[in-house]
Amino acid sequence: MLTISNSSKDIQINEEIRDKEVRVIDNDGTQLGVMPSKEALKLAEEKEFDLVKIAPQADPPVCKIMDYGKYVFEQNKREKEARKNQKVVEIKEIRMFSTIDTNDFNTKVNQAIKFLKSGDKLKVSVRFRKRAIAHPHLGEELLEKFKEACSEAGTVEKPSKMEGRSLVMFVSPKASK
Repeated sequence: MLTISNSSKDIQINEEIRDKEVRVIDNDGTQLGVMPSKEALKLAEEKEFDLVKIAPQADPPVCKIMDYGKYVFEQNKREKEARKNQKVVEIKEIRMFSTIDTNDFNTKVNQAIKFLKSGDKLKVSVRFRKRAIAHPHLGEELLEKFKEACSEAGTVEKPSKMEGRSLVMFVSPKASK
């Protein structure tokens, strides 16, 4: 008889099952019907398996006779595989000033394209220094130029909007083929 602590999940096994009657499913998938939980536990012990409550919300609760250790191992393996296949999308930020020079602008565009091709999202912000805040149209023009320069690698997710002394726009990568 195997007793495993299952603190990570709220799955009841063996003696933890306190219900009077349970619907029992055998380890090969055949239904054995509704029976007292003590009888189901005895049946599981005879087959050298565990009695695991798989559907506690059902009436009566459904329990399955299975190898719990193997079940937990396979669950963990599936979760690990799912985590391995997902990609974390980072948000990279590119900051510019409203008075940026042409070569600096081109460098920022190249860096942005590199970020977008690697699958990251971009937050492009144009900061306004001192009295330049009085001319937000310069920042709008700069962001429009930036959008056109990055158009083959990304699309605008959120259009430009003022946040304090900055004009901010979000760009997401185009779907890869």
